[in-house]
Amino acid sequence: MREIVFDTETTGLSFSGGDRMVEIGCVEMVNRVETGRTFHAYYHPERDMPVEAFNVHGLSAQFLSDKPKFAHAVDDLLEFVGDAPMIAHNAGFDFSFLNGELTKCGRQIIHMKRMVDTLQIARSRHPGAKHSLDALCSRFGIDRSHRVLHGALLDAQLLAQVYVELMGGRQIGLGLLSDIGSNASTPIVAQAPRVVRPPRVFAVSEGDLAAHAAFMKGIKDPIWGPWRPDDAGRVEPTGPLETVTPTRRR
Repeated sequence: MREIVFDTETTGLSFSGGDRMVEIGCVEMVNRVETGRTFHAYYHPERDMPVEAFNVHGLSAQFLSDKPKFAHAVDDLLEFVGDAPMIAHNAGFDFSFLNGELTKCGRQIIHMKRMVDTLQIARSRHPGAKHSLDALCSRFGIDRSHRVLHGALLDAQLLAQVYVELMGGRQIGLGLLSDIGSNASTPIVAQAPRVVRPPRVFAVSEGDLAAHAAFMKGIKDPIWGPWRPDDAGRVEPTGPLETVTPTRRR
């Protein structure tokens, strides 16, 4: 199964409010294993760069001034993505910008059925915990020390590792038997039936009962009160048992 993990950087929070996508990074995965193929591009926003956005990703209007407009470079992105499911963190945000740009240049949008949101997955797997990309990297022991500013490709690469952990870690091979199919050449050998041994009976002999009764008779002023042996050699209390009040451990 081919999947694309991606992230975007933008000029703000709302495409409908006039913000634009300025960077996208994509990581290809097959059967939840990174293939090493990536896609990364910067785009001219056709507008200024608000200082709030610049403080997040460090992409200035001057840096982006010689980058292509999205409409002029969209074919390379669509060719890389293909028809694969697309995975993002808080995916609704990234899809709103990606589909907004596609609509603006007259291209077909990416259907929302292809969207996989790792934020929703994290909330269902770990309710009550922190679900930011940084927090999830910390939870799963993923090194993010080189993440000083947000960057689309770097964040997509981190998210690919987070996604694998959210979906069960590296134990995907546990389902290999279901993938072998009916043409498998190696037979599956059934386990041999377990041998159940009958339980052993440890009966107390009459001699043991008599020895125990004699031992109990030899105890002077026991704290549990007077005892007497019964007909079977067991000992029974003849008076009320004393109550021992436990002391509190300090």
